[in-house]
Amino acid sequence: MDSNLEKISLFISKHHVMSMATTNNAELSVCSLFYAYDADKLCFVVASSDETLHVKHVLQNSAVAGNILLETDEVGRIQGLQFRAVMQEVHDDALKKLYFKTFPYALVMLPKLWQIKVNYFKLTDNRLGFGKKIIYSPV
Repeated sequence: MDSNLEKISLFISKHHVMSMATTNNAELSVCSLFYAYDADKLCFVVASSDETLHVKHVLQNSAVAGNILLETDEVGRIQGLQFRAVMQEVHDDALKKLYFKTFPYALVMLPKLWQIKVNYFKLTDNRLGFGKKIIYSPV
């Protein structure tokens, strides 16, 4: 695995909530989502209802953007990940298993699962130097 991708995957593994923005080209929405992450497939798995505004947006425009951050007052410890992706319903049984392994209590609710397939990462990590950015794009 690429060393930059390893740093990004390690950061992702230390967290479990993301903020994600969507649009239907007329209005914007942002939400917070619990996630499971598959580093090999470069995708997050989230649960969300068809009734949510962000899913309604995704059904019209599958492009999404999001972030995960370490909340800190210490400038030298600031870390945050931004990403761009495409979101679609999960059809991969391995991804479903990953989500329910991560959040076993969710199984009783039988939520609809969504895959967020990442096409761009930017990790800011001030521990590596002020404003240090690590960019990774699988293409």
